[in-house]
Amino acid sequence: MGKEITENGVEIRILCRRLVILKKESGIQWLIGSPFLPSLTIVSTLRCLHTLGSESLSPDLPKESDDLRSLLPKGFEVIGALITDDRNVLKIEKIVGNAISAVRNLRKSLYSNDNDNQVLIGAVIDLKNGVGERDVRFFTSRARNSGSVEKVSTIVYEDQPEKFVWDKGCIVRCELPIRLPLYYPLNTEDVEGIYTQAITDVECKFRDPQVTYLIEAHNSHSTGGPQPIVLHGMELNPPEELPENAFSIETARESTVKSLACSYFFSETKDTMPFTSVEENADKILVNIMFNRSRNSLKPVAPIAEYYPATEGAKLLVVDHKLEVLCYAAKELLLMDAVSKLLIPALIDQLHSLKNKISPSLLAEHPKLQPYHFMPSGFLHPITVLYELSYGETEMKQVEARRSLHLRLGLPFDRPLLRVANAISLSRTKDNTGGNSTQKGSSLLKDVHHGIPSSGVSGGFVSLVQGSYEYYHYLQDGFDDSGWGCAYRSLQTIISWFRLQHYTSVHVPSHREIQQSLVEIGDKDPSFIGSREWIGAIELSFVLDKLLGVSCKVINVRSGAELPEKCRELALHFENQGTPIMIGGGVLAYTLLGVDYNEASGDCAFLILDPHYTGNDDLKKIVNGGWCGWKKAVDSKGKHFFLHDKFYNLLLPQRPNIV
Repeated sequence: MGKEITENGVEIRILCRRLVILKKESGIQWLIGSPFLPSLTIVSTLRCLHTLGSESLSPDLPKESDDLRSLLPKGFEVIGALITDDRNVLKIEKIVGNAISAVRNLRKSLYSNDNDNQVLIGAVIDLKNGVGERDVRFFTSRARNSGSVEKVSTIVYEDQPEKFVWDKGCIVRCELPIRLPLYYPLNTEDVEGIYTQAITDVECKFRDPQVTYLIEAHNSHSTGGPQPIVLHGMELNPPEELPENAFSIETARESTVKSLACSYFFSETKDTMPFTSVEENADKILVNIMFNRSRNSLKPVAPIAEYYPATEGAKLLVVDHKLEVLCYAAKELLLMDAVSKLLIPALIDQLHSLKNKISPSLLAEHPKLQPYHFMPSGFLHPITVLYELSYGETEMKQVEARRSLHLRLGLPFDRPLLRVANAISLSRTKDNTGGNSTQKGSSLLKDVHHGIPSSGVSGGFVSLVQGSYEYYHYLQDGFDDSGWGCAYRSLQTIISWFRLQHYTSVHVPSHREIQQSLVEIGDKDPSFIGSREWIGAIELSFVLDKLLGVSCKVINVRSGAELPEKCRELALHFENQGTPIMIGGGVLAYTLLGVDYNEASGDCAFLILDPHYTGNDDLKKIVNGGWCGWKKAVDSKGKHFFLHDKFYNLLLPQRPNIV
């Protein structure tokens, strides 16, 4: 029997900049909203990856719910489903019914206390007739009355979606390391059961009377501002039977604490600057969890010692977990509810996600998992991913995991957006003034070529490095490499480019670490470490391959006089790859940041970043001194920049075309 469709005056508000991520194939997208935003507000959309067999419109609900429970921060939830279909949507009632049914069943799997009166969204787009955002048709239905479907008449696209989300809400963050010592008999195979029980015990402790939750503003200082708030596990979920004097010593302040909302930590006047990132603009609350053994018990107790004799030998297995969760809470939400209804369930869910991934290989070399939070461009809320990085980010298992995430989030596959280097950082670090800073940045100069004078090439086409880099040169960090370290410094600049473009989280190596890498791959003898021997383009390619998994192209020229002939090839490199180039050979090494080339006349200039500079990081001094600037092969005085009696090797690092 088909669904009865009527038209209503309901309004759907769309915040996400990209609603349709399945443009060429049939499938399901989950529509994400929040109970803290106006009803039927779509914040983001996630692709359904797990389906039953080859049927793209039949979701595998257990697998989908496991993934979404881990990915979505508490405070965001699935509120609808969008079906894309390339088989002409002739029976709209059936397609809408499938969408409503899919989201209703998914919510039953995800949310144990789901509200039967929840209004759900079913959306449909016919791929044969249109794939634009405005071609989506929306319908609503209440979860308990799925037989009645109403067509939505009004769709509103929010102009400032970030402001809409973060003016109304805030982030609640908690980081909690957990160590589980597991004792198990030598001849038992029930280690997994012992591990599961240990997880259950931890879950119960979150509401233990002796557990204390210290809540403070994320950017709080030692003095001034709202004071931290303390809650106890018992207050979050008080037992049914309490002694008559259980709260008789409660102070007036403790009583007031229970009525405080998240807004207690935030000023009423909000900065009107444009929203740039969740790290900088979103209001944040930090929750620390402590086990308070000095807190009085509600009932008189005496110390008890129990003796359990071991009938056979036992082994000890220690499992370490690092929990880190982010939740989205309305600013008017009570702090008690933010902890009990968002934070604790989030910690429990993440703990169970870790358990499910670790249990199958508990006694083997079980994976060391860690949560990371990402907010790719276009997303209005963080997503959380559990990564196992024992073998590095270039290991194929990790590459496939990221590829799957790119597919779910509708992200491109030719750039790294979900590597560890892309993770948002909400950890607090002390700055030089004793205050708190959300990030600790590099003090090195970046992008020193910006704003330098023109090259002087008439009618040329300028091709430049794409993205940011750091300037490494002689005598930096108090290390004297004058006369031999120019290629090392060029390599450091190149690696900084890959870091700043988030292709890697590997730190920029020191000279000694570069030498160590060459020894480890067998290119150099152990005596090379600590020496002052030069390296060239070939050695740089070896290090980039070992440390970053980056391949390189090498151009050889027999004389500096031949370099202008390579300008067209170099221009194509900067247009297509965009990475800095190392020029080595002869007696000097440089970093090439771009070329200005007139194809008709052959006139050209090279944008050189010179690592031989020995002064302090004064941008004006560097530019005025010509340490970063355009160099013509032959200047106006007839002087040759590249020597005609020396060979040169040009190292062209290739941008990895992987996630």
